[in-house]
Amino acid sequence: MKKIIDAKNIIKTYDIAVRGSKFKNSIKYSSADNGMLNIEVVKGETSKFKALDKVSLSIMEGEFTCVMGPSGSGKSTLISILSTIDSPTIGKIKVNGENVIEMSERKLSRFRYENIGYIFQEFNLLDNITIRDNIALPLLLKNVNKKEIYKRVEALAEKLDIVGTLDKLPSECSGGQKQRAASARALISEPKIIIADEPTGNLDSKNSHELLKILKERNEKQGTSVLMVTHDAMIASYSKKLVFIRDGKIETELIRGDLSQKEFFYKIVDITSKESQNLFNEI
Repeated sequence: MKKIIDAKNIIKTYDIAVRGSKFKNSIKYSSADNGMLNIEVVKGETSKFKALDKVSLSIMEGEFTCVMGPSGSGKSTLISILSTIDSPTIGKIKVNGENVIEMSERKLSRFRYENIGYIFQEFNLLDNITIRDNIALPLLLKNVNKKEIYKRVEALAEKLDIVGTLDKLPSECSGGQKQRAASARALISEPKIIIADEPTGNLDSKNSHELLKILKERNEKQGTSVLMVTHDAMIASYSKKLVFIRDGKIETELIRGDLSQKEFFYKIVDITSKESQNLFNEI
């Protein structure tokens, strides 16, 4: 089976201001002898923060993978890097067999819309166009004819229960409606990979279930690879593989295999609640 995403020894570091430092960067002004003003950039004290520490992860074609971890564990950083939105400080990444780190920004932009559908936590809808046009955008970039675009937008909007919002602007929609529109935009072009960051965070249980049914259907019937971040064990139980991150490192990988969704859910709960269980043992 082909590796759709292959990341090796990923390290991501950030410069952060040292606690107690009066400034991070500041500008110092002084007068020169000739009456001109001298400007000097003064660097504050900084420290390196390692968000990811030698993370290696392979996702196979047609796999449904879920990433979980406590707040600040590095899961959002990892998904940003694997989705080509961010770059690692050190490491190698191939997506669909292509070395994305060495691509120019123009080539990378084209690669994204040809291969990846994104469901962002913050929606990232264009405010000045309708929900219909937001959803249709990936198809317009691929020069799909207007009749086909209309047909596909209507069909997907019906599945996600947003037909009534298609001709509204994002500002006229609720958070849940915008989340479903963002999901439809990611799904509409039938990409090889769907990357979803907390895709059900703004949805009620009914619409969460409907979206996950669509993701599962695309994964099982069309072989679409799905990479999803969530904090919810029930949502994660729809996946085939769980990757649990703590302190910038992969702590556990759990394969569903022949387990039922319910059995997989309980396995996930055991992993995600281990720290809390240990606290009870210390009492």
